[in-house]
Amino acid sequence: MLLLRLLLVSGSPPCYLPSTQGFLLYCYWPWMPHLGLLGESPSRPRAAAAARAVTSPAAAAAMAQENAAFSPGPEEPPRRRGRQRYVEKDGRCNVQQGNVRETYRYLTDLFTTLVDLQWRLSLLFFVLAYALTWLFFGAIWWLIAYGRGDLEHLEDTAWTPCVNNLNGFVAAFLFSIETETTIGYGHRVITDQCPEGIVLLLLQAILGSMVNAFMVGCMFVKISQPNKRAATLVFSSHAVVSLRDGRLCLMFRVGDLRSSHIVEASIRAKLIRSRQTLEGEFIPLHQTDLSVGFDTGDDRLFLVSPLVISHEIDAASPFWEASRRALERDDFEIVVILEGMVEATGMTCQARSSYLVDEVLWGHRFTSVLTLEDGFYEVDYASFHQTFEVPTPSCSARELAEAAARLDAHLYWSIPSRLDEKVEEEGAGEGAGEGAGADKEQNGCLPPPESESKV
Repeated sequence: MLLLRLLLVSGSPPCYLPSTQGFLLYCYWPWMPHLGLLGESPSRPRAAAAARAVTSPAAAAAMAQENAAFSPGPEEPPRRRGRQRYVEKDGRCNVQQGNVRETYRYLTDLFTTLVDLQWRLSLLFFVLAYALTWLFFGAIWWLIAYGRGDLEHLEDTAWTPCVNNLNGFVAAFLFSIETETTIGYGHRVITDQCPEGIVLLLLQAILGSMVNAFMVGCMFVKISQPNKRAATLVFSSHAVVSLRDGRLCLMFRVGDLRSSHIVEASIRAKLIRSRQTLEGEFIPLHQTDLSVGFDTGDDRLFLVSPLVISHEIDAASPFWEASRRALERDDFEIVVILEGMVEATGMTCQARSSYLVDEVLWGHRFTSVLTLEDGFYEVDYASFHQTFEVPTPSCSARELAEAAARLDAHLYWSIPSRLDEKVEEEGAGEGAGEGAGADKEQNGCLPPPESESKV
């Protein structure tokens, strides 16, 4: 009871540290000498006397009422926020460009602009590009025929027109299509008596080839974009925080649903959180790198089966001083980015996802999805998003590291080292040897143990 009251008065939740000695260490180290956890304490007899004094039901009721005053109230549930995502779960960036006055910049890179258009707009532009080109050159062919008077001598067999069998605008439009697409049905054909028609034929053939190359290239790039390949790269629905090798780690899982793998896959993580500088400048959506193994090469993945990506919460991590309660009350977004080349096409692919505060589970671990079958490994994607609870301290990584350091220091100073014990044993052995040598010089033999004990 005394232990509970002292911890409650301290105003800080206890943090348990698993150790190899099989006992629990509280993060509140200053209370340990007073609680008798590190040895005898002068307050222990007083505590025992107080415990023996509580014998009557009235005293017990008074003690219960006093403890209730120190006990905390019901724990508040974590706040639920309607925070707007910076990156959606499917990877779409939730950012729109507004008040862009220099719109001419989009026309300087027309090819990329057309590729970035939506499919319905791309198809509309594709149809309009060919239709307007055919109409434009068809109108010019009709104007040439009208200017030469070919339309007035349709029944005159002695007249040589610019284009045979061109009797109107529809015929001129069909001839434009045949010329640009090099169909050549043979019914309408240009004659050698029309130099202006020959020049127009050359221009339409050149411009038609350019239009074909531009539009077919746009459609090919748009069709072969690896955006849909990213749809088969999956991220876990939640991120978890738990212990790994005695250290707190933030983890999430990635997987590839296809049998064709991502070549040179690499993973990155960004912390999106607004901050204010020392000078008072407010920086919205500030981006901070989360280390996922760049120094050790763990960020380069061999993504054949689902992998758990780990961010160790150390002194360089922005979550170094974040406890469970502080993390639940924080406001941030973690953006994860997976990049690599598609094995089938060699094009670079990027998949993105994000995790809000409510999607980070403290004290959880991912369920294993890999099993060994007869001659192969099988991945069960039904358990890909599943987690289970594990014992995890609620304190921050900094408090956990300080508690571990204090535990090591206590063990070091309280237990004599083996080197000191060895020195003491050697000193005792040398003293015993000198005494035995002196007795041997006097009597010529070693004294029995009984005589040594008597002396």
